[in-house]
Amino acid sequence: MKNKNFIVFITLVITALCLYYLSFTIVSGRVREQATTYATQPDGTINFIKKQQYLDSVWRLPVYNILGANFTFKEVKETELGLGLDLLGGMHVTLEISQAEIIKGLAGNPEDLKFQSAIAKAVEMAKTGNGKFVDYFYQSYSQELPNTTLAEYFANSANADRITINSTDAEILNIINDEVENALDRSFNILRTRIDRFGTSNPNIQRIQNSGRIQIELPGVDNPERVRKLLQGVAKLQFWEVYETSEIASTIENINGQLLASGITAAIPSSTQLDTSNLSDLEKELAMADSSLNLGSQNSEFIELLQPGYGLSYLLKDTMRINQLLNSKEVAQVIPSSTKFLWAVKPISAQDGNEVLELYAIKTRRGEKAPLEGDVVTAAMQTLDQTSKPAVSMQMNAEGARQWKKLTGENQGRRIAIVLDNYVYTAPTVQGEIPGGNSEITGNFTIEEAKDLANILKAGALPAPTQIVEEAMIGPTLGQEAQFQGLSSMIAGLGMVVLFMLGYYARAGLVANVALIFNIFFILGILAQIGTALTLPGIAGIVLTIGMSIDANVLIFERIREERRNGKGLLESIKLGYDKAFSAILDSNLTTLIIGAILYSIGQGPVKGFAVVLMIGIVASFFTAVYITRVIIYFLTKKGEKSKISFETKFAFNRIKDLNFDFLGKRKIAYLFSSSIIGLGLILILFNGLKLGVDFTGGRSYIVGFTESVIPSELKVDLDNEFEGSVEVKSYGSSNTVKITTSYLVNESSNEADILVEDKLVSSLESITGFTFNEKGASNVDDSFKIEGTSKVGASVADDIKSSSYQAILWSLIAIFIYILIRFRKWEYSLASIIALIHDALFVIAAFAIANSLGANFEIDQVFMAAILTVIGYSINDTVVVFDRIRERLQNHKSSQRTQLINEAINQTLSRTLITSFTTLVVVLVLLVFGGEVLRGFSFALFVGIIGGTFSSIFIASPIMVDLMKREVKKETKAIPA
Repeated sequence: MKNKNFIVFITLVITALCLYYLSFTIVSGRVREQATTYATQPDGTINFIKKQQYLDSVWRLPVYNILGANFTFKEVKETELGLGLDLLGGMHVTLEISQAEIIKGLAGNPEDLKFQSAIAKAVEMAKTGNGKFVDYFYQSYSQELPNTTLAEYFANSANADRITINSTDAEILNIINDEVENALDRSFNILRTRIDRFGTSNPNIQRIQNSGRIQIELPGVDNPERVRKLLQGVAKLQFWEVYETSEIASTIENINGQLLASGITAAIPSSTQLDTSNLSDLEKELAMADSSLNLGSQNSEFIELLQPGYGLSYLLKDTMRINQLLNSKEVAQVIPSSTKFLWAVKPISAQDGNEVLELYAIKTRRGEKAPLEGDVVTAAMQTLDQTSKPAVSMQMNAEGARQWKKLTGENQGRRIAIVLDNYVYTAPTVQGEIPGGNSEITGNFTIEEAKDLANILKAGALPAPTQIVEEAMIGPTLGQEAQFQGLSSMIAGLGMVVLFMLGYYARAGLVANVALIFNIFFILGILAQIGTALTLPGIAGIVLTIGMSIDANVLIFERIREERRNGKGLLESIKLGYDKAFSAILDSNLTTLIIGAILYSIGQGPVKGFAVVLMIGIVASFFTAVYITRVIIYFLTKKGEKSKISFETKFAFNRIKDLNFDFLGKRKIAYLFSSSIIGLGLILILFNGLKLGVDFTGGRSYIVGFTESVIPSELKVDLDNEFEGSVEVKSYGSSNTVKITTSYLVNESSNEADILVEDKLVSSLESITGFTFNEKGASNVDDSFKIEGTSKVGASVADDIKSSSYQAILWSLIAIFIYILIRFRKWEYSLASIIALIHDALFVIAAFAIANSLGANFEIDQVFMAAILTVIGYSINDTVVVFDRIRERLQNHKSSQRTQLINEAINQTLSRTLITSFTTLVVVLVLLVFGGEVLRGFSFALFVGIIGGTFSSIFIASPIMVDLMKREVKKETKAIPA
């Protein structure tokens, strides 16, 4: 075998990397166990506050040493294989930035009623449309103010450098679009900084392209109100005067004295000579630059915690403890009311590998009001200074210019801190009084840092309030249950496939199982390397990969067995088996990879997570099944024809290879069968409709757990009276847990509306059931209920999700059509494939309608759409394998009996088709039974889809291809006898 050494080398490298990254997950789990042990009370309950305090205390401390490198708990958490919200619990939020407020700010917030009406109409249009908000605004503006130009509102002092009274509407619209986009970027950066400071592990924040929305996931969060306040607070930009270190020396001495009085060894007075023997070169340089406050190097607790590089710069890992000291009662009482301490937003990397963070002593005023607020800034941009280094140019309005002149005049030679959300972004030294409000901020900036600072300065000029339009809160109990169900289904599915492969393919099956283990290991390791959290749909993707990854080895082994039956020797059969199966494996994997890529690019939330795992799984399974197995088989066959390796057992279904069924001759029966199932489903949909999930309709959902069993139908009747008939109640995994969904106040996305709906639900359930609301979720409260999870989707978000789902299916079909056309060079193959895929999608939808008519409660949501696309990917995989054999038969046999050749090709691949379908069905069935309520509809769709996809590959795709080629086969009007 060629390149076997290279494959072994690549396998070892990938294995080593996966072991390295997954080791962080083990260390993180060990630290969390230590925290749990620390917080466990004598009665066995866990004090979650103490647990979090323990984790906070080690957040910046080294907890892992590997190959001589130390990693703090923060670094370990950033590198571990994280768990998604559905497994760990936590909060998912989609924020919408108010583009209406941005536009009003650009126009100078006019009170004109017609302008306000235009804005209001644009807001309403955006709720139901998928276009850009600026376009909606201009459309409504043209209707409300038909005889006016945009310049009449937007040519104001704030925009004087860009917009004049003579500017055209097109020019102004371009400026508005740019400002809206910049404001969205600023909001994103501000939110990202806030979330980084929030302290949650593995936070995820991303902009949803072509919208004003930002999606945020905070695993492990259990205080939703705190999150809402954090995310929706308006950015507060301020300019503060900064104390020099010499000016606060007495304050430091007073702090030290108080610490001494309370039993803590203090830093020695500033008059002591600075000892720089243990400082890095960077710290020495900073220390020499400002030694007005000198701290010695004696072995004291306070010095260990506050090791300054210069002034008030401290080791990053010590900042939490420093905050505790500064906020302690003893220290707080000796800090003057005119002083407060604020940290820099970013640390400085020292040459010795440590990171230091500067603590600024801010000169406060009465009422905590800054000398200058950010609302006076009218423009800011990244520029170059006189030495061509990155700088920031800033302009202020007339009032701001007056105050800025006064502030800079009083602080020449001193620093002024630019503060956002109580973090110092920079503190430049004032070189002289600045009149006119135009300033240049210089420093050791990179271009990116200068751009970021310019964005921060503009944060006060264009207020962009946010509102939560989608929200999901998953309780830790629900998350633990999902972990157990997901892992159980994965292990059970893996076990069944392993046993089947051993029982069917003997020692070759063992080789395939080794590749399967490598496949799963690589998936988990790569997820850890790229920083993607594992979600429940992700586990579903792994379970599905378990079934689908067997397909490549089944193709290879069936080819080898076929060559052996044709009289070929062992080594030649193995070579031919791998060579002949390669094209089918490549085509089938690439088509499924296309589906995964489209899912990732268009999907959101759980769909995107599933797509990531699916794509990684496809690549990993291709490598392990095609290359790793070949290397192993190469070593097992070193003795040549005498090698003891077998590709079948006495339990193998040898009868399948002797079949000669007339599939094409029975195509009309197949068409009738499919039409009947799909037709029945469509009739039921016509009369009963489909149950759309909250993803597609908008609304709020609550997962409510009771201490006793409840009857969903009775709850629905009573809740309908309270919520004006807009309630759906269904069982959720057990008899004492229900999922309650309501569209009540669906168009209201404010916090007040959220609280109102939840309070209404709680009071209604209390009056209906007589149970009490267990708000804290204690486990020993009888006759009670608790809300274990919540989700909210605004109407406009629901429309976007539906639209993106339809787009995903459409683009998948187009991409597959093009790919099949390129590979098979005949449009009949492509069109037949697409018709078969549409059949599969309709088959699944019809099955949902039939199941719901029989009492099931399956919803159509974005996870269901992911299942449809997965079915499409699986089915085209199967169809491509059949088509590949048909193409081979037609190329190698110049017979006019085309129908006979196609029938032979289908029969020859039938063994592989049935085995692959069987193994995949096994793992999907396990997922359906053990995967839990969250994935019940997803699993059912896959189960039905695999059956329908297998059927269509045999009875629909190939016969339709023949029907499309009927001009070429018109002489063949008779089917071949069975």
